[in-house]
Amino acid sequence: MAAKKTFAPLLYADTETSADALYFGRVGVPDPFIALGVRGRKYAVVNALEFGRVRKHSAFDSVLPLEPYLQRARSLWPHRKVGAAEVISLLAQELKQTRFTIPQDFPAGIYEKLFELGLDLEVADGPLFPERELKTPAEAAAIREGNRCSARGIAAAERVLRASKIKNGRLIYQGKQLTSERLKFAIEIACLEAGATSLNTIAAGGDQACDPHHRGSGPLRANELIIVDVFPRVTATGYYGDMTRTFLRGKASDAQRALVAAVRAAQLAALREIRAGVNGRTVHAKVVEVFHQRGYETKHGKKGSVGFFHGTGHGLGLAIHEVPRVSGSIDYILRNRSVVTVEPGLYYPGLGGCRIEDVVQVTATGPKFLSSAPYAWELR
Repeated sequence: MAAKKTFAPLLYADTETSADALYFGRVGVPDPFIALGVRGRKYAVVNALEFGRVRKHSAFDSVLPLEPYLQRARSLWPHRKVGAAEVISLLAQELKQTRFTIPQDFPAGIYEKLFELGLDLEVADGPLFPERELKTPAEAAAIREGNRCSARGIAAAERVLRASKIKNGRLIYQGKQLTSERLKFAIEIACLEAGATSLNTIAAGGDQACDPHHRGSGPLRANELIIVDVFPRVTATGYYGDMTRTFLRGKASDAQRALVAAVRAAQLAALREIRAGVNGRTVHAKVVEVFHQRGYETKHGKKGSVGFFHGTGHGLGLAIHEVPRVSGSIDYILRNRSVVTVEPGLYYPGLGGCRIEDVVQVTATGPKFLSSAPYAWELR
């Protein structure tokens, strides 16, 4: 019988952009650093600036100083500019490890140098750490905390909208016209005060909201649907929250009320389907079914798409988008303890856009909510 290959992960990344690096070492490092695993032990190589902190506060079994490795590399390769690849090569020799598995976003330049230095690198077929999908109780609590921060941001948006005066179809807040930028500022301040950083917050009204990832800009108007999507990263842990609510300040039309009611009904239908062992495509199909029954068609044209033209949800954790996916384009069986968003939406220029999003953990018997915020949307 052939010997089972030993999984030896290798990363060169910072934890601001690599959820894998943060998951592996459980410590924030803002600049790219070397991290690898050999025979069940975790190693990190960091510079003097980070050495003491990483040694005290990380999950690495061994934290090594970068500078001596660079000095040795310069002696061995006096005619080349040494860096991460040469240090990895030296450490690999020490650990008697010649084969590593790297993530799909591993730096190509370093990959090429390591190949030249004789290391055998295998690119992971999918996530480098598939176990990231299944959240521990501590991770679920961290995501719940992220959504507490999301809810604080959404509540701030609702307060500003309720406090706004309507004048000639405009929204006036504290004597000035309310804009998407001012509303996002209020949201992001609330998230900061709660302990999280909210970047790329969405507060988009009118036809802007019909482009689901339009952040929103310029004046917000009365009697128009406004999508508020808040996905902050908790400063202490790096885990994300992700919630969306749709608001309207003023009086909604019958068509707007029907649109919002359809989105909420679709979300509830999806939630009823979620449990371990269910295909995400089945969950998505329930959303499509609700919209079809209520007469909301999805169309794709040269100027863009209308209706429901994105997935129902995505995984959430140390990355804002991670496995699993809940959509109509792929088969993905939901697993116990995975965490997903549930966020159907409808988008029709001239009428407006609506999206409602919550976060749940999948269990054998159904979804367990990791988010909570009111659903009141028509603010008179």
